[in-house]
Amino acid sequence: MKIISIVCLFVVNSLVFAAPSHIGNVKGYTLNNAGELIRFSNMVFDAGKVVAIGTEELGQKYPNATFIDGNNKVMLPGLIDAHGHVMGLGETLLQVDLRESKSALDAAKMVQAYAKTQQNLAWVTGRGWNQVLWPGKAYPTASLLDEYVNNKPVMLSRVDGHASWVNSKALEIAGITKDTLDPPGGKIVRDEQGNPTGVLIDNAESLMLKHLPKTSEATLTAQLNAAGEHLLSEGVTSVHDAGIGKVVYNYYKKRVAEHSLPLRIYPMIAATSVDLRQLLETGHVQDQYDWLSIRSVKAYGDGALGSRGAALLQPYSDAQDNRGLLVTREQDLKPLFDLVLGKGFQLNFHAIGDRANRLALDQFADSFERMGGKSLRNRVEHAQVVNVDDIPRFKALNIIPAMQPTHATSDMNMAKDRVGAARLKGAYAWQTFLNQGSPVAFGSDFPVELSNPFFGLHAAVTRQDRNNSPDSGWIPSEAVTLKQAFRGFTLDAAYAAHQEHILGGLTEGKWADFILIDQDIFTTPSQNIWKTQVLETWIAGEKRFTKAP
Repeated sequence: MKIISIVCLFVVNSLVFAAPSHIGNVKGYTLNNAGELIRFSNMVFDAGKVVAIGTEELGQKYPNATFIDGNNKVMLPGLIDAHGHVMGLGETLLQVDLRESKSALDAAKMVQAYAKTQQNLAWVTGRGWNQVLWPGKAYPTASLLDEYVNNKPVMLSRVDGHASWVNSKALEIAGITKDTLDPPGGKIVRDEQGNPTGVLIDNAESLMLKHLPKTSEATLTAQLNAAGEHLLSEGVTSVHDAGIGKVVYNYYKKRVAEHSLPLRIYPMIAATSVDLRQLLETGHVQDQYDWLSIRSVKAYGDGALGSRGAALLQPYSDAQDNRGLLVTREQDLKPLFDLVLGKGFQLNFHAIGDRANRLALDQFADSFERMGGKSLRNRVEHAQVVNVDDIPRFKALNIIPAMQPTHATSDMNMAKDRVGAARLKGAYAWQTFLNQGSPVAFGSDFPVELSNPFFGLHAAVTRQDRNNSPDSGWIPSEAVTLKQAFRGFTLDAAYAAHQEHILGGLTEGKWADFILIDQDIFTTPSQNIWKTQVLETWIAGEKRFTKAP
């Protein structure tokens, strides 16, 4: 295995480390590598790493350290989001956000208002619509969108990123007509006459995406900076970026060489990239200060539950003629798995439906026998609806379920409709996975969900939305303790990136990535966890964010 080591001297952004620093007067919480919760009031760090934690007596051991008063605030390790889309978040922050739209009409009006302020855009883009939350729950149409924007193409991604709503101008540019065939793993939603209605599901989006303007470096810079600023304000110091192509791969390497990454990134190379084999041949990418680590591949199994694209073993309960979509053909799984594992890269497989999860487990088992790779900490991203018979196989095959707590509280209004009560026994099953000894890496899947990790901690513990609904939590038997949720966003997330010895806690030798927050999440009522505000965010002993007064 070849490893690219990006070696640079820390000479900018206050990266020349001076005397040790001693931050005291804090209410600190961390996990050690055994998963035990430790409390402390003082921490000394030097050269960006933790030297020691303890009581105020640390000051006597390090009299020359620069003292920082923590003002009795709560300190936690920087939180790790184990599944997000960094550039997607940046793009969302810079385009029309439809998450709060109350109907298709409301969304169309929001697009019109945005378009009027962005006259220079060749395309109008946006994200966040969710027909399940609208009256009637029907997919929106191009004809409605045409009433509000018809002079330029519009492409609006569904909240889960697995479907797009477009106007007639966009359909015309892409040449999508009644005669256009559905691509493998994709679906063009049509009316009774077979005409496209304006919604493209999963791989059908590719028919449109190739016509969008190419992304410039200036755009990448704006997106990364916007995403970084946003995540730091929410206490996220490291993110696992779930699916990048060569352009972003090269851009991240450029930014880390310039010492200008806003936070730590663990990118997964998209298996759909035409440059996959070349990037695998290049080997692992690792900079010496652990800002960037590229040693994994994101593969795509199926679509999403909300758009009925998740691949199921049996038909959808509310659509008996539909079993979902396989984004990667079944016959293509073996060569893909063999290639990735054979090159020593961790394979992280998107699987939401029970069929996609079973196919992933079957192929992992098959490839392990022939290619090895069982020790690579391979993952299933989402592991959302799993047949109960398949859950023990995750443990047997050393597969990490990388799951997103807010998916459960967002999906609870439609999940039973989609799969019925019986299949929910293996759905969003965090506690079941933990009880069998599987480490669960928690994240948000931003911008599908909001990126705030305290929303995730709250959802994991309460199984409720932020309005305290339902009263006892949705499928409360799968709720986790706060300590378990905290571990999912720290130590286990770090483990899922081969980084548990350098990140995920504030113990000796780990990077001094930490946050100060305005309340003690371990003592506040669980219903209030989501209200936590981040006051300061530090990475490698350097303050990167301060909340405005």
